[in-house]
Amino acid sequence: MKTARPLPAALKGRPFTAAEAAQAGVSAKRLRHRSLTRLGKGIKEDGPPDELPLSVRVRPFIEVNEQCAASHQTAAELLLLPHNRRKEPDEMFHIIRPEGAADLKRPHVIVHRMKLYEDEVTVHQGIPVTTPERTWLDLAEVLSLDALVVAGDSCVRVPRPEYEGRDQPLCTIADLQRMIDRHRGKRGLRKAKEALRLVRVGSDSPQETLLRLAIVWAGLPEPELNVPILDTEGVGHHAPDLSYRRYRVGIEYEGEHHGEELQVVRDITRSERYSALGWTEVRISKRHMMDDGKQAVAKVRTALVQAGWRPGR
Repeated sequence: MKTARPLPAALKGRPFTAAEAAQAGVSAKRLRHRSLTRLGKGIKEDGPPDELPLSVRVRPFIEVNEQCAASHQTAAELLLLPHNRRKEPDEMFHIIRPEGAADLKRPHVIVHRMKLYEDEVTVHQGIPVTTPERTWLDLAEVLSLDALVVAGDSCVRVPRPEYEGRDQPLCTIADLQRMIDRHRGKRGLRKAKEALRLVRVGSDSPQETLLRLAIVWAGLPEPELNVPILDTEGVGHHAPDLSYRRYRVGIEYEGEHHGEELQVVRDITRSERYSALGWTEVRISKRHMMDDGKQAVAKVRTALVQAGWRPGR
């Protein structure tokens, strides 16, 4: 077979549909060349491709079919929602179609046919994706209760514009409730209802949410999230990740970046400020969260007891 004519630059190194290849002037004969990998009916790949964004990898599988959108774990990854994604040897994309649409069976695709409203699909990175609130509800089918709360906290958290380029949450608690109300009988609905009761605005990371849940499951008072400490004159200081204003106890979850030199200096300064304000600082790291966070809970319980808390109060 003769050497294949080069593909247009826009199609090189990525999967594409036969329709967009034809639009770019690629002949049907060129599409049959062995240099292209067939990923399913109407989808080819000029491979092996370099590492590509998920939106580029999944796009052809949505475009080749009508009434489809990325959903479930695929939508969560696109929307940057935590979802405990498992690595699979052969990548599978989750796609949703409205109930009543024709059955669809393709390689590399897991198709979910279920009730889907128009306002539950948005455009993200140029492709149809279920909205954050609908994605969260769909994740109730596959995530544990704690993991679903983590995803919910991520949906409703208020972002920092200077770091994320937006100042509005992905959705609100009311939006999550609306999904539950309109999809009665949906698989995972009971878990979603239980998770929603535990979703809170204010958690800045999955680790903070899991720490809060470990504290609550252990029977300790539920802490507040990222509330500034006020001094005796009402001046606001830094906001602990979790805190108990009544007992003047602040809890800080320290990620891996806390080992960096500048961060160590900031942490020391923060600890000195705690002391100056008459507060107790509880520092939690990844190792304290092992075994369902038992060490973390023990540290928080000790600080609360020393501050005057007693069970039942």
